[in-house]
Amino acid sequence: MAKRKAYQLEVCVDSVESAKAAEAGGADRLELCDNLVIGGTTPSPVFYEQVRKSVNIPIHVLIRPRFGDFLYSEAEVERMEQEIAALYHLGANSFVIGALQADGTLDVEALKRLMQAALQAQFILHRAFDMTKDLLFSLEQAVELGFSGILTSGGENTAIEGATMLRRLKEKGRNRLDIIAGAGIRSSNLKNLLDKTGIGVYHLSGKKRIDSRMRYRREKIFMGLEGISEYESFVTEEEEIRRVADILKKAEREKECQHFG
Repeated sequence: MAKRKAYQLEVCVDSVESAKAAEAGGADRLELCDNLVIGGTTPSPVFYEQVRKSVNIPIHVLIRPRFGDFLYSEAEVERMEQEIAALYHLGANSFVIGALQADGTLDVEALKRLMQAALQAQFILHRAFDMTKDLLFSLEQAVELGFSGILTSGGENTAIEGATMLRRLKEKGRNRLDIIAGAGIRSSNLKNLLDKTGIGVYHLSGKKRIDSRMRYRREKIFMGLEGISEYESFVTEEEEIRRVADILKKAEREKECQHFG
């Protein structure tokens, strides 16, 4: 078995084009979703298969039924169970999930149900974690549930703002699960975050804005959220991913030199 890298890069994508760009830029794995502009929702089985056939790096699949909070109805939990089972049947073996109770704690029973939908898969707790009222307590619950990692910004809007808590979470979770830093990470701030936290896995989309090829436009009509233009989209930028990957490779080399020095 190959030795695990000290620093890994996970890129969140919602298109085949972005998946290919992430892999070409040096991503170690993908988090696959739909509708990244609203934080991501569950990708369809057809989309999952398209991406799986397009790349050769591991794919972690986001399971989230809708935009908004993480307090889910019985129907929504059932839907997520079935989505996990369907994607697992197609070969997906890593899922990114989360669910909360109204009091700001993890919905342990709902999470158990979701994890039982694919018993041989691994599960990562997504940023619903950041919306809990006690991050350190929630980490212990995640460990007990059997999560392999937690995607988090340290309870702040961005990982840079949450750097102090991220370091605490890393120390508390050591050897039990991965702390995956995410939210607002770019090549321009990654080195600073790495130095402050020492975290080994970083999550970002590395996206750039793409203008629509439509020539005729009705600019004042919004088909979704008002203020989000129908004539622009976002795609992962290969060069940005390469810049991030290069920073992590350099950190890896420096760590090896310290080990052998």
